[in-house]
Amino acid sequence: MAADSIRALVFDVFGTCTDWRGSVIREIDAVATAQGLTVDSSAMADEWRREGYIRGIARIRAGEMPYVSSDDLFRGKLDELLPKFGITGLTEPQVADLAHAWRRLDPWPDTVPGLQRLKSKFTISPLSNGSFATLTTMAKRAQMPWDCIITTELRRTFKPEREAYLLAASLLDLQPDQVMLVAAHESDLKGAQAAGLHTALVPRPAEWGPSAPPLPPPDPSFDYVATDFLDLASQLGA
Repeated sequence: MAADSIRALVFDVFGTCTDWRGSVIREIDAVATAQGLTVDSSAMADEWRREGYIRGIARIRAGEMPYVSSDDLFRGKLDELLPKFGITGLTEPQVADLAHAWRRLDPWPDTVPGLQRLKSKFTISPLSNGSFATLTTMAKRAQMPWDCIITTELRRTFKPEREAYLLAASLLDLQPDQVMLVAAHESDLKGAQAAGLHTALVPRPAEWGPSAPPLPPPDPSFDYVATDFLDLASQLGA
């Protein structure tokens, strides 16, 4: 079994460990309410994630723009979205605070208890495109019991680049096949596979909200498929 050789579990965070969409919608709604505005917060949250973060990372990886951190991507897109969605009159500290909504993401209900169980058997860490500051602040607020914080920011790269996955093994002084990525996104897991890591898929069908299309069947090449972190802990004997 793959679990016999695995020493560390590294986790995608946005979507896998946390409900980014519900959390960011909450943050946008709070700002809009304080300003006496009505805003399509779900559309704004989706565009912020899709066009600011996902598309921004793709442009950097394609060489279309120089490297900046994910925090910079989030802030740059927010500056575009505020006037587009009719949010005006915010002070610079208010805009900066909203940009840090991504540091205040709520974990899925199974995340913290599942991580606590998994930590009893494995070293656990995020392996995320989020910045070091964002991941640290988020973990403190949400009580995620990481043993350490691994961010692709340390190599000025982004998943799914091969070096992003090898970073985890290198920092933990392990071989790639002693590390397993846990993620809700198949492209992330495929990148980890290509770098020699083990893989566990934990689908999060609610990530993009109730109107999102159903997820495809799990790829049979992944080492584990679990309904949530507690199920994964049971499968791994933790």
